[in-house]
Amino acid sequence: MLIPRFLMRHQVLVEPYLGNTSTGPRYGPAATIRCFLDAQIRMVRSPAGEQVTSSSTVYADPGTVAPPASRVTLPDGQVTTVIWAKARDGGGLPTPDHVEIALE
Repeated sequence: MLIPRFLMRHQVLVEPYLGNTSTGPRYGPAATIRCFLDAQIRMVRSPAGEQVTSSSTVYADPGTVAPPASRVTLPDGQVTTVIWAKARDGGGLPTPDHVEIALE
């Protein structure tokens, strides 16, 4: 089961982080992701275990690729980065499977 389509009202542009080079971060090709964007400030833990502030959360379809440090352009044009992305799988329960992406 997926998140109902009528809730996927937003689109964000995700450029997946590929690593650092001598000239700075390197990103993959940009992909437009249909999602639900929740602009809510909350505290989350980074992959390194640090407590950081997340300005918003994106809920997208399973299989969405957004590794930490990926660049994301929000519908209002604001550019932010991914703190973490987690697959949420109901394991066969009638809950919507999705990817939750915390943004700086």
